[in-house]
Amino acid sequence: MLSRWVRQILQATVYDVAIESPLDLAPRISERLNNNIRLKREDLQPVFSFKLRGAYNRISQMPSDQLKRGVICASAGNHAQGVAYSGQKMGIDTIIVMPSTTPDIKVNAVKRLGGNVILHGDSFDVANQYAMQRAQQEGLAYVPPYDDELVIAGQGTIATEILKQWRQVEYVFVAVGGGGLIAGVAAYLGEVAPHVKVVAVESDESACLKLALQCNERAKLPQVGLFADGTAVAQIGALPFDVLRLQKSDGSGAIIEPEVVTCSTDEICAAIKDVFEENRTIVEPSGALALAGIKKYVAEQGIENKNMVAIVCGANMNFDRLRYIAERTEIGEKREAIFAVTIPEEKGAYLDFCRALKGRAITEFNYRYQAASGQGNGAAHIFVGIGLKNGAVEHQAILKDLQGYQVTDLTDDEVAKLHIRYLIGGHAGLDDEHLFRVEFPERPGALLTFLERLGQQFNISLFHYRNHGAAEGRVLMGLQLGNHQPQELTAALDAIGYPHEEITQNAGYQLFLK
Repeated sequence: MLSRWVRQILQATVYDVAIESPLDLAPRISERLNNNIRLKREDLQPVFSFKLRGAYNRISQMPSDQLKRGVICASAGNHAQGVAYSGQKMGIDTIIVMPSTTPDIKVNAVKRLGGNVILHGDSFDVANQYAMQRAQQEGLAYVPPYDDELVIAGQGTIATEILKQWRQVEYVFVAVGGGGLIAGVAAYLGEVAPHVKVVAVESDESACLKLALQCNERAKLPQVGLFADGTAVAQIGALPFDVLRLQKSDGSGAIIEPEVVTCSTDEICAAIKDVFEENRTIVEPSGALALAGIKKYVAEQGIENKNMVAIVCGANMNFDRLRYIAERTEIGEKREAIFAVTIPEEKGAYLDFCRALKGRAITEFNYRYQAASGQGNGAAHIFVGIGLKNGAVEHQAILKDLQGYQVTDLTDDEVAKLHIRYLIGGHAGLDDEHLFRVEFPERPGALLTFLERLGQQFNISLFHYRNHGAAEGRVLMGLQLGNHQPQELTAALDAIGYPHEEITQNAGYQLFLK
């Protein structure tokens, strides 16, 4: 007898609006990874995301009297477009509550699909609370993004297509945010094709499923990074978490818990490039997450000659993010390493350093003369990028070749890659300077609001910001204590309410800027 979940997935009403997305061969990636890789192209859906399946399945099965009153949801991305498109197809009113920080490209996309957009609050949580209040007050139907049986069943139709398109599939890699997609895929394959291994893939900045499995409960992340904004969720959904812990059908009593792979921003950027080189399509960070997971899983497990599917779940990308992604791809592909190296402040030192590299390509070199204090010529700190032809093996070889120097490996240092490399110009020599990373909401007036709340008691001695198309702006900021105590500075930043962390001991800052 089929389980309730499998019946719901087979009965899901998605194909009035969704296509059966192709399962494309990925010959270049397959050859490089020595496995058979295929891409499930959900980026080709009418709204460029799988979210349309769950939204339409939920809305299309509502009672007619409910549909007449309209539906409401909260979303800053793909779920919003799925609900708006579904409403347009069914001829019903849709209200989409979006945070006021939502980029115009996403707001305009929802409006073009007929959604009535309301901008409310600075975060998804605030917007979502408002949407649920409006639903209760006005009798509107609230459409959850993932924590709903019919939404999960709609997403699960992807699994039915994969199994039909490739009976020999052995692994399916799924990006995880709130968990609706992986719940639907795991529920179907766990019963119909239990030999297929479902692997969850999360950004290491929003690994809420990994945390929940470790804690054996739905723990909440204290902070979530927004680079992979389509999966930037602090807490796994209640229903998806239950589905992912179903009992095995053979009665063994063992718990089905998917393996979880977490990927860095650099690894996600490299996977975006992989998809582009394979089929000339640019996908969003969350859309490339499953492929990034395959690459990491294969490398860590040493797997060969297996049949693997990556669900490419979305392609709603702001064009202005591409610059940032291109910068990070080289490190994600292990084709560049970044170091801070101390060399003597004397003639010929740079030449000697280049000779130590044995002809390797220098991709970036930042250095400014530093006058010596006291006797002697002193030393100079350089920020250098070095091209890699043989990935991690060559990375380690470089460290060995530079043993005669004082070297700090900055390849995995987020602050160095995002800020320090653009600021190198000399030491300020400020004993009372404290360094912070601060997240600003990406909207006009955010900096002014910050400065007004900070007041004039602390001097800003360093400030660096670059826009990379996300909902938040990451700022590196130096603040002088003056006559105040460190706890007073911390209290002042806490009162402003912007997420922040002190990083005064960061290696790049200590070497190049302090």
